[in-house]
Formats: sequence, structure tokens, C-alpha cells
Amino acid sequence: MLVSVGVLAGCEIPAVRTSPAPETRPAPPAAEIKPPSPASRAASDYYARIQQNYVTRGLLRVDGGGPDTPFNARQLVENFVRIALFEEFSTSGGRIVRQESATRLHRWSSPIRMKTVFGETVPMVQREKDRKSVASYAARLSRLTGLGIALTDRSPNFHVFIVNEDERKAIGPQLRAISADIDAAAVAAVQNMRQTTLCLVFAIDSDDDGIYNQAIAVIRGEHPDLLRLSCIHEELAQGLGLPNDSPAARPSVFNDDEEFGLLTNPDSG
Repeated sequence: MLVSVGVLAGCEIPAVRTSPAPETRPAPPAAEIKPPSPASRAASDYYARIQQNYVTRGLLRVDGGGPDTPFNARQLVENFVRIALFEEFSTSGGRIVRQESATRLHRWSSPIRMKTVFGETVPMVQREKDRKSVASYAARLSRLTGLGIALTDRSPNFHVFIVNEDERKAIGPQLRAISADIDAAAVAAVQNMRQTTLCLVFAIDSDDDGIYNQAIAVIRGEHPDLLRLSCIHEELAQGLGLPNDSPAARPSVFNDDEEFGLLTNPDSG
């Protein structure tokens, strides 16, 4: 069993096939939405400051790149090799640690069925916005890859958790219920996320044959809109088989410098 963990580029704060339409689901009554805890409210304030800092510095760009970010075919090839054939994290001593290592090329061979899972304190307005973002992005990834990718509740194999502090810390049973191949190190990586880790994704190759059969992305619900959307863009793309980042990749979301917040032109080329 191979667990590949990819973290949002810059998450360590320094520094063609038509997809089926997303299913509509009845919204739970407003009374079911619980208020966030003091820890969650403090996290919301903290990440709002982080986003403002990035934007003020000209980071989290959404333009896809332009004349100031030239690239050529050789750079694209070198970036792909570094991003797809290396992993940013490894398991050591029962813990997932930042340690780059070579890996085989990983991919999905079957359609990807994404499901959004929200924490009980995530506001309803935010849930609807994020469902639409995931559905739209899944359709875009499907067009780019030729692989069926859609948002659905039917037999999901790619879970996108958007949760606040208390829900994330108690997420272990939900993760283990998804797959028996999720090990303790992966669960601990989610429950014990450092404040500087914005979001993460791990994909599971149960047969150790290079084929992914499950993936789980975990995104902090406390993030403001752009930071949350940035997490959606990178983690869902990394969960397809791009587990690493590269400082040489520009313009790209697969870079720890946070210059680009959304999938760029060369990322989708």
C-alpha cells in the first residue's frame, strides 16, 4: 500500500470527456448548523490575515500567468518530471514528514467520483459556494485529462473534506471508514495539522501498482474564499497524481511560493 501525500503549494507558511452534471442535494435545515468554537473563530481571523498578507504582496494570482512569466517546452518537461515523479512527503517512524523522494508515475484508471463533506459548523452559504467550486473544477479537470471526474454522492472515491478546527481533530473515524488502507500516520497528519499547513491531500494505491483508487483532501473551513479556492485547485489536482511541488515551476500552483492561487495556463496545458 502506497500513501502519497501532497500539500498545497506554499501551505507551509514561510514563508476530453463531458462530466455528468453535479447532483442536487437538499440543504439541511439552518438549525443543524452549529456555531464555530472559539478556536475556530480564532483560526478564521488568523487565515484572513494570511490571505490579506498574500494579496497585498501580489500573491495568490488568479490570472493564469502572462508576459511576466515566460516558459518553454523544456521547462514544462522538467517541471512535470519533478512534480509527477517525486513525492514531497514520506513516512518515517510512523509519521509523515517533509522529505522528497522519487516515485513511480501514479494515475487513476477509473472515473473519479468526488464528494464534498462539510463539518457541522461550516455555514450553509459557504457549503453551497464550495460545492459549486468543486463541481466546476471537477468538470474542468475532466476536460483536461479526458477522465470522467464529477461531483456525486454515489460511491465516492475522492472525498473533499472542508472542516473547521474541532471537526478536523475528530475526523479519524470518518477517514478510517472510507478505506481500510488509510494508516495511522495519514490520520495523524490530518488531526495534528500545524497552523502553517493550509490543506493537504493523500491518495491511496492499495495494490502498489501505480493506480490510485481513493483520495482524500482536507481543507480548512476557516479559510477566506480565495485561500479556500486555492486549496481546492491544488489539492484536487495533486490528488490526480501530481504529488510534489517545484520551486522552478512558474507560473504554477505546484510551487511553494504562493504566487499563483489557481491552476495556471501551463498547469492545464
